[in-house]
Amino acid sequence: MGWWQWTRFEAAGGTGQNLGYAFQWPLFAAFVVYAYRRFVQLEDADPEAPVAGADEGPREIPADLLPQRASVGAAATIGTDVDDPEVEAIAAYNNYLAQIRAEGDRSTT
Repeated sequence: MGWWQWTRFEAAGGTGQNLGYAFQWPLFAAFVVYAYRRFVQLEDADPEAPVAGADEGPREIPADLLPQRASVGAAATIGTDVDDPEVEAIAAYNNYLAQIRAEGDRSTT
């Protein structure tokens, strides 16, 4: 397939897309060969043999890995200008949504 795409690229109507496919097909073939060899290696491996790193068990995620969330009211004003009308509008909208949710929680219980 790669050779056919190469001849299409060299033809009068050939484009850069044909050139890309000419290089892509050999890469696909190399991946298939690699995957086949890897699967054969995995089948030949002793299933009773210990796997490296398997006995460590689950690890705990560090608490400082992700940034901490701010409260709903403070989220709109952290690091921004308090007098900015857009920030005030966002904070008012967030408060409105919080009130709707609180009313919905009260009606379902």
